[in-house]
Amino acid sequence: MERVARAFWLRSPGHGEIREAPLPEPGDGDVVVRALFSGVSRGTETLVFRGGVPRSQYAAMRAPFQEGEFPGPVKYGYLSVGLVEQGPPALLGRTVFSLYPHQTRYVVPASAVTPVPDTVPAARAVLAGTVETAVNALWDAAPLVGDRIAVVGAGMVGACVAAVLARYPGVRVQLVDAEPARAALAEALGVDFALPQNAAGDRDLVVHASATEAGLARSLELLAPEGTVLELSWYGDRKVSLPLGEAFHSRRLVMRSSQVGTVSPARRSRTFADRLALALDLLADPVFDALLTGECAFEELPAVLPRLASGELPALCHLVRYAPAGDPDSPRL
Repeated sequence: MERVARAFWLRSPGHGEIREAPLPEPGDGDVVVRALFSGVSRGTETLVFRGGVPRSQYAAMRAPFQEGEFPGPVKYGYLSVGLVEQGPPALLGRTVFSLYPHQTRYVVPASAVTPVPDTVPAARAVLAGTVETAVNALWDAAPLVGDRIAVVGAGMVGACVAAVLARYPGVRVQLVDAEPARAALAEALGVDFALPQNAAGDRDLVVHASATEAGLARSLELLAPEGTVLELSWYGDRKVSLPLGEAFHSRRLVMRSSQVGTVSPARRSRTFADRLALALDLLADPVFDALLTGECAFEELPAVLPRLASGELPALCHLVRYAPAGDPDSPRL
């Protein structure tokens, strides 16, 4: 086994580079994983790339296998899919998902990887972390059969929430976004689409994931009396004003947060492993391919991330490929 891997580091806000990463000797309970794909979660990772993590949130934002500290140098990321080259017989040769940064090969405890079902292509499996966020959000929201629901913000998280909600019986889902081109995404996911000004009101539940002040205000406007806004957006170091006058109190509206760092209290009997395994099972549905909207080779990541952060390169989940295109170890969707 090669004892030196390569990893993507944020050297300083706005500047990334690829560094050598010496690999530790694996212990009895470890696995050695060769990366096949990783995913760039555009919202969170570009916030980190810009240096936008508030000092008060450094601990909360820390990724499981992060090295370094915010704002940099830091090795950050949490959507990795690879092949187990060394480890327990039950995992040897298996494709697995791990909350690991962008790195060509890594050594982690066997408990830190989750086997990818045979029904899920390796590239699609990078979405597991975001689908897990959607699962936790819907455990928190507890939508009911026949609910009228809007998802405001058709980014990676919002789109995953909409895709899972589309499976609920009798539920009518409208995906709301200021970008008209996201109508095609909504169609691919099997849900309705509307621009914010045209969105249907009287919603029992609104899931907000646009990370904008305007989106949050519009979410409140779309609620039926006693309806709930579930807030999934991460604003980093930005302050947000919220219109809690007007009809907020008289209509008895509810605002609540959801965060994937803890398992929803509504499912106290479930573990983190249970939640991630469920997310991977859901990814057997090819509808999630619509969220993979860009691709680059690992070596191109230092040049690609600034374009993602600036918006020059639009993306939901940007796929990072490790094996060369055409290589047998480079599965394609």
